[in-house]
Amino acid sequence: MTGQFRDPSFIQTHIEQLTQFYQQHAIDPQGGFYQTLLPTGEHQQPEVKQLVSSTRLTWVFATCAKQFGQAPWLESAQHGFDYVKQHHFDPQRNAYNWVMHGEQAHEQDNYCYGLAFVLLMHAGALNAGLADAKQGLEATFELMEQRFWQPEFGLYADQASADWQDYSDYRGQNANMHACEAMIAAYEATQEQRYLDRALLIAENICIRQTQTTNGLIWEHYSKNWQVDWEYNKDDPKNLYRPWGFQPGHLTEWTKLLLLIYRHSPQPWLLISAENLFNAAWTTAWDKERGGLYYGFGPDGNICDDDKYFWVQAESMAAAALLAKATNKEVYWQCYDQLWEYSWQHFCEQKHQPWWRLLDANNQVLDPTIASPGAKIDYHTIGACLEVLRVLTTD
Repeated sequence: MTGQFRDPSFIQTHIEQLTQFYQQHAIDPQGGFYQTLLPTGEHQQPEVKQLVSSTRLTWVFATCAKQFGQAPWLESAQHGFDYVKQHHFDPQRNAYNWVMHGEQAHEQDNYCYGLAFVLLMHAGALNAGLADAKQGLEATFELMEQRFWQPEFGLYADQASADWQDYSDYRGQNANMHACEAMIAAYEATQEQRYLDRALLIAENICIRQTQTTNGLIWEHYSKNWQVDWEYNKDDPKNLYRPWGFQPGHLTEWTKLLLLIYRHSPQPWLLISAENLFNAAWTTAWDKERGGLYYGFGPDGNICDDDKYFWVQAESMAAAALLAKATNKEVYWQCYDQLWEYSWQHFCEQKHQPWWRLLDANNQVLDPTIASPGAKIDYHTIGACLEVLRVLTTD
């Protein structure tokens, strides 16, 4: 069984069938995508469209259309791209509506996290050759620069009011992590050095500077002055975007990002830090009895959230493959194999289908939908598999 997970044709089939599921079931002829989907493909809440899911699925269609030469997927990418420009974007505020209910903006607060995915979407659209993508990419970068960038900290602020007048004191690593991801994609799409430089600066500040007081691990939440906030959401450990505790999935996602930067700028600290973060996540959070990585652990090293999320397994899988490639250490291929064997059994049910979003500690399904606005649209799974495919097919 293990051999198939290292077979490029298996990975390619998985990507293609996941993408085809969304091609078949997620296209809303009225504009944008259906974002609440059951495993049957049936959609619910067709009017609810959240910025992160809109941009992520557009990126998926654009990237997979380019990778596999699929014209219908390119049309779907254009369909999603147009919806983001015409409905999520509000030219009067020079901002993006966070949630749409039909034609109405339902929530309009501004999030750096959201703009990071707008930037990623434009990078994917540019790679796929969509018109206006370069212009949109530059405009999004400038918007992030103007509204969220804090040069004194070398990181992005997190949240502003709809009119850009009030800013939250909250600072978070998550928005910066996805900004870093988007900058790498922008660099690969344009070859403009400023994007790679920004990715490197964010990475160094989050992974090195901000871990000086956290035992080398990346904490999620900070005060206005980027001091660790140990108490934030301690009473809400399952918060969708801002959970309390160290996040194994974010430690391994940073592993992935550090190694993507390393491809373009092979600085030794990137590889050292990538390996340290992955090993910490694996040794602390891998469930040795039932398989899978737990969601969160506290400063004491004890698991604080024993649920198992699809994205944590997928991102860790990509990180393991990239580490195996970069270090030539077989142990990381073994981690990769374990993650796939576990995910193939429990998240996929041994079929090339969209993964379940959330399982409990005993690997029982907790969420009957396989897509939900802002929570899951298989961008993590498809994106991770695209990186794995890259590892398996390049010398």
